Amino acid sequence: MKLDDNIKYLKGMGEFRAKQLMKVDIETVLDLMEYFPRTYIDRRTNVPIALIENNTTVALVGTIIDVYEKGYGRDKKKLHVVISDGTDSLMCIWFRYGKFVTSQMLVGKTVWVSGPVSLFMESYQIVHPDWEIIEGEASDNDFWRKRPLLPVYKLTGTITNKIIRTAMVQCFSECANLIEENLPESILNLLKLPARKTALQVMHFATEEKKAEKARKRFSFEELFYTQLLTGRLKFRHDRIVQGLKFKLFHTYTSKLKESLPFELTKAQKRVINEIVQDMCSEKQMNRLIQGDVGSGKTIVTLFAMLIAIENGYQAIMMVPTEILAEQHYESISKYLKDQEEINVCILKGGSYKGKKGVKEGIANGDYQVIIGTHALIQDDIIFNKPGFMAVDEQHRFGVEQRAKLSQKMNFPDMLYLSATPIPRSLALTVYGDLEVSQIDQLPPTRKEVHTHWHAESKKPYVYGEIRKELEAGRQAYIVCPLVEESDKLDLLDAETLYQELTTAIFTNYRIALLHGKMKSAEKDEIMLQFKRHEHDILVSTTVIEVGVDVANASVMMIEHAERFGLSQLHQLRGRVGRGAEQAYCYLIAYPPISTEGRERLQTMISTSDGFVIAEKDLEIRGPGDFFGTEQSGLPNFKFANIIKDQQILNTARKIAFKILEDDPHLEDEKNRLIRDYYVKHYMWKEQLVRY
Repeated sequence: MKLDDNIKYLKGMGEFRAKQLMKVDIETVLDLMEYFPRTYIDRRTNVPIALIENNTTVALVGTIIDVYEKGYGRDKKKLHVVISDGTDSLMCIWFRYGKFVTSQMLVGKTVWVSGPVSLFMESYQIVHPDWEIIEGEASDNDFWRKRPLLPVYKLTGTITNKIIRTAMVQCFSECANLIEENLPESILNLLKLPARKTALQVMHFATEEKKAEKARKRFSFEELFYTQLLTGRLKFRHDRIVQGLKFKLFHTYTSKLKESLPFELTKAQKRVINEIVQDMCSEKQMNRLIQGDVGSGKTIVTLFAMLIAIENGYQAIMMVPTEILAEQHYESISKYLKDQEEINVCILKGGSYKGKKGVKEGIANGDYQVIIGTHALIQDDIIFNKPGFMAVDEQHRFGVEQRAKLSQKMNFPDMLYLSATPIPRSLALTVYGDLEVSQIDQLPPTRKEVHTHWHAESKKPYVYGEIRKELEAGRQAYIVCPLVEESDKLDLLDAETLYQELTTAIFTNYRIALLHGKMKSAEKDEIMLQFKRHEHDILVSTTVIEVGVDVANASVMMIEHAERFGLSQLHQLRGRVGRGAEQAYCYLIAYPPISTEGRERLQTMISTSDGFVIAEKDLEIRGPGDFFGTEQSGLPNFKFANIIKDQQILNTARKIAFKILEDDPHLEDEKNRLIRDYYVKHYMWKEQLVRY
């Protein structure tokens, strides 16, 4: 066999199982060898059930002595599995489960379970444990029969751990000698890392978890090193090859704007404006990210940058992800510039509409100095007269390929990226490592903190009463649901069901609208604008309002199933209220079972409104994979690295990668040949995709 052979040719695999494994990106023999265990069963450290303690996490092996379902109706039934190890018994409970679980959990079978232990009515239990049925011991020549450590893999479809373990033995028996090294000996020796071939075998066949963790760090470094090499090459190209515009600060339009503002800029805004001025007045192309919470004042900072470009005779462009946001920015920027009549502002949206042709002609002949729009701005038929500055709002929604295309299309203007999702430093190094990063970490003094509370489902009548008080005072409310419609797979309240309940039984005297992602863009925008005009009192919505129009009169929000949302998303949703002068409130409604992580998220929301603190905590709890919740975030899809655990490895990898590029930017030196060959094969396509 060869490393690039399809896994369907492995003994006992076949087409059907191979297709199931493709769902977790396993297609070749090497893909399977690089599919690492998520944990291990240590047969030597089996905790006796009689000795387990409350609020501890355990892993143990026992025999199933009883299985039963209890409750009424599909949504109320719970699966109870009692296991015993001869010292005592333990209850395992599933609130959500399918036929696969019930078909495996049979009396007499041996099972491994792991999870946090809780005390319920004087009995210990684990809710939704990790589990695996331990197969009956096979013949004496079974490789896994007496091994002290059993790897446990993340499963898909009908694939079992036994299937993966059997396939893994065959892969390494036939292909271990084909594994090639991708790090030079100098780095392996410097960091005392094992060879790739050795480390791969240890990951699956280790006799101690400590050895497996050491091997994992080798793969984490490898992945982060090449990612930072990609980042470094992009940064090198941008800093030394791409020629930018050198602006002068004339203090004409910028000074007029500053004098006309009805408020004082915060220290954070002034600091970021100074950083932007230094960038724009240099010969390099500005390539800067501004991070700041909703309401921190990113728009006014961006407008100062736009006016610097306009003072120098260039056009300034702002691209945003939705038409409703484009309208909002168009209105606010036009308002700020109302006394500077010589500056013309336009908006460009997708689709066909009256006047669009004239706007496109005005952009091309230079009639408009400030241009605001959606993705329509990067369409081939849009020609700019003299583009000098480009701002991209909610940049993580566009993706790196689009941002590179934008920069190239406009002949490398100064670029400013805006994000209302604060990003921890560790992620910023990986996602935006080629950018300079500024933080507006201070809210205007007029912005009041949103009072946040979380309640169990049973307290909803009280929360409805609090919402009613706000409605009676003439204000408006958001009520957010995780789903659009009822689902057979998820036992969650959906927006359509809640909308019907609120309109017919709870808030019968108020005007209620429903908004969700399955609606057409024009319909969604119209509902949001109606809500802004106070044609609706309550907006029942899914998370489509996460980035939306400002409604100053909306003072209260209720989020259903808050335990199911990530922290950053909860924070973004909460940012929709408190946009006006009145005190705002956010009520988080949680449903059992609430995991330890779920409680931690809810408590964090109550204890802080600092987006950067929340982002760090969110990353710590959920990990990097779910941080943005979008494929096109630009977030590297790490196979081995863990951004939380591996921050020190990341810093080391970045330091080494950048030093190599400083000495040998094109990787032409013979000592870097191994690095160059691996980079060209696995990373060059990414560089060409996003190269500025």
